[in-house]
Amino acid sequence: MSAFSVKSFAKINLGLLITAKRTDGYHTLETIFAPVDWSDTIGFEESDALAMRCTDPALPVDEDNLCLKAAKILRDSAGITAGVTMTLDKRIPFGAGLGGGSSDAATVLRTLNTFWNVRASVSDLHALAVKLGADVPYFLEMKGLAFARGIGDELEDLGRTLPFYVVTVFPEEHISTVWAYKHFYARFGREVPDLKRSVERLCLEGDRSVLGVFENDFEPAVFDHYPAVKTVKRDLLDAGGFHASLSGSGSAVFGFFDSPDGARAAVEAMQGKGYRATLTPPGFAMEP
Repeated sequence: MSAFSVKSFAKINLGLLITAKRTDGYHTLETIFAPVDWSDTIGFEESDALAMRCTDPALPVDEDNLCLKAAKILRDSAGITAGVTMTLDKRIPFGAGLGGGSSDAATVLRTLNTFWNVRASVSDLHALAVKLGADVPYFLEMKGLAFARGIGDELEDLGRTLPFYVVTVFPEEHISTVWAYKHFYARFGREVPDLKRSVERLCLEGDRSVLGVFENDFEPAVFDHYPAVKTVKRDLLDAGGFHASLSGSGSAVFGFFDSPDGARAAVEAMQGKGYRATLTPPGFAMEP
């Protein structure tokens, strides 16, 4: 196993409710993570040193790269000096709210834990993942829908997947998480709905009356500052989507569709406008 590659999948947020701001500056939230069929691929090769390459020249491969950070934090925690050369084929757009960087970091942790024969426990890897980013534990430990709270690191596996087609669109706007948290319109005093029960009613009982519960608190500010993102949401609904929303802190937008033909037509329409778009089938889960 001198050279091999592993996929890293993206996620969307079905509802993202920011509930408070902590004294350390972090915000607490509640959300439902769902995987989508949009992936990066990371190649791993045996090497004496730690090295990183990327197919996207816009993405730095210095010490700020999350793949390198993940490799270094695992190596340091294990007290080893092993090396590896990683090649990131970057397909998930960054600044999109799809968690691509977090997914890549989780893939590196999980893969190198085996490749380097570290044998760290799930709880040890979780502790490292939290240091890399709030979304990293989801990609490290889950395959399908998960409820998250805290800063996004307190996870509960919901044991199910989305039962409809998901079209995910990147409107070619890069939005930083820092910007989103600085500009969102806080609503800390409200009563927070039960996202877990709502997603159960939606996925198991087919009750679409709950869709209004799945608000994204970043959406109003993002739409105010990035009108093209708002237009993509309207386009997905006009194309026959029965629900559409911003994912994470944006700028990606997703829509739910009943039929494969309608979903494919929406993907083609978005690509025709110059946007990157993908189609995720019902029941999709991330590979182990």
